[in-house]
Amino acid sequence: MTFKVKRSQFAAFLNTGTLAVPVWSRMGKGITEQSIAYNPNVVTEQFIDEDNATNMLESYAPSISTPQTAYAGNAVFDFVDAMRQNRAIGSSAETEVLLVYLYDSEVIIDVTHYKAEKNACTISIEEFGGAGGESLSITYNIGLNGDPVLGTVTITAGAPTFTAAT
Repeated sequence: MTFKVKRSQFAAFLNTGTLAVPVWSRMGKGITEQSIAYNPNVVTEQFIDEDNATNMLESYAPSISTPQTAYAGNAVFDFVDAMRQNRAIGSSAETEVLLVYLYDSEVIIDVTHYKAEKNACTISIEEFGGAGGESLSITYNIGLNGDPVLGTVTITAGAPTFTAAT
């Protein structure tokens, strides 16, 4: 069976806790658009014995540009805004993001398991402010670091639990 997948079926959870004690906060409030740019690194070589070039995909540098309207009290906004206020750099700007494919699941013993990936990431603040009379907004980039850890997620009372694939 085929079905159209809605944007709400692809969820991003930002770790607003610590690496030792993660708190997975779903990104959504104040965010009306969010996509992953995979930023492929393609090397093109022209070999002397061929008339046409050869392309080789060497790596990706994925990032998630996120414009967000400020909602004080929202866990994601508060976490990112604290980074902005502290001008977080280095490891202070690092956390994790959990990407969950809610449209791709399997039920095992009455529990739904969603395909997911966990990524180390770096948050970089791009803009903060807005026009007079409008809501305050913040734009930040989530740069995914290294290789993702693939696995599954179960969700209980809105809180995801990630299990790495074996």
